[in-house]
Amino acid sequence: MSLNGLTVVEFAGLAPAPFAGLLLAHHGATVIRIDRPSLSSSDVLCAGKRSIALDLKNPAGLAVAKRLVSRCDVLIDPFRPGIMEKMGLGPEVFHENEGSRGLNDRLVYARVAGFPPDGPHKSMAGHEINYLALSGVLSMLPGSPEKPSFPLNLLADFAGGGLLCATGILLALVERGKSGRGQVVDVNMVSGTRYVASFPLLHVMSTSSSLLAGPRGTNPLDGGAPFYDVYTCSDGKWMSVGCLEPQFFATFLDRFNMVLQENEVRLEWVPTHNVQTCKEDWPKLRSYFEDGFKTQPRDYWATLFHGSDACAVPVLFPEEAAQLDPEGSTRPAPHPHLSRTPALPQGGSNPRTLLQPGTHTEEVLLETGLSGEDIKQLASDGAFGEQTGRKTISKYKL
Repeated sequence: MSLNGLTVVEFAGLAPAPFAGLLLAHHGATVIRIDRPSLSSSDVLCAGKRSIALDLKNPAGLAVAKRLVSRCDVLIDPFRPGIMEKMGLGPEVFHENEGSRGLNDRLVYARVAGFPPDGPHKSMAGHEINYLALSGVLSMLPGSPEKPSFPLNLLADFAGGGLLCATGILLALVERGKSGRGQVVDVNMVSGTRYVASFPLLHVMSTSSSLLAGPRGTNPLDGGAPFYDVYTCSDGKWMSVGCLEPQFFATFLDRFNMVLQENEVRLEWVPTHNVQTCKEDWPKLRSYFEDGFKTQPRDYWATLFHGSDACAVPVLFPEEAAQLDPEGSTRPAPHPHLSRTPALPQGGSNPRTLLQPGTHTEEVLLETGLSGEDIKQLASDGAFGEQTGRKTISKYKL
């Protein structure tokens, strides 16, 4: 696998940072998650990772964390700006700085924050919807006439956050191969969302573009076009239609019209191919599609358009989509696929498999060269928290 031999220390967080660690683990990196003791985990993005529980407020626990990071290739920081510095784990501890030698100058130190570091919101709490709002992207998304909607937490957390964090890590590792030195990779989800949305943002800011020239909800890609939308069928399920190009629209419309005519659906108006360019007829065309799709169940329409260039496919539910997974797993397969060094196979049927904090504490520490007595002493000093510490002391008691 591509990242065999690399060690990553991921401080436990939610969504973007764990996704960055998951991507690295899928491709062979050894990923060690540092959890807080005595806390359960709800993170499902844990495949291929190991967990060590450390009390970072305890000097012994902090020393263990430094020991791990001083021996690893990548650190992933999920916290608000300044938290790692307050704990004594900021990048200045590990990187050479103004002549002072750090603990690990080869370290790629990756940080995922919500807001831009120099902006007015830098120290505020926030979530996906807030980052989307400040990025300018939320104002462009489809929804009702009164307000835009939001796509779960996919854009900011995972595309603009976790995926770009992993990309930055890989870029820094490539550069380290030339210079021998690590660096800080800073990702914030407002800027990351803007970057992954470059195509629509550049179009909307361009005076010569017609793709997103009108108000929200009146353009081809934001729900304005009836030939780029989702329609409800007679069974309450949905079909997606995306026939933007004239030739695809013609294929879709011919088959759609044929079904309504063969089923003797009463029609006051039958659209022709040229209606696609008549924006004033779009409301009438939308009503025509809405009424037409409601005459048949989703799978009827899916079969009708299957194998054609109509750009019309069923909206699958998660359980249905899982059946299309190339590995037959309920866990989404790693992507992209690499021909010579593919990612780890997922396997397993339980998408809610969790990694319990501290599962691999002793195993990981033994790999760093500590002895059983060393680990017992760390436990006695409170490095692993009270509960984990008692178990560890008991295990190593002679």
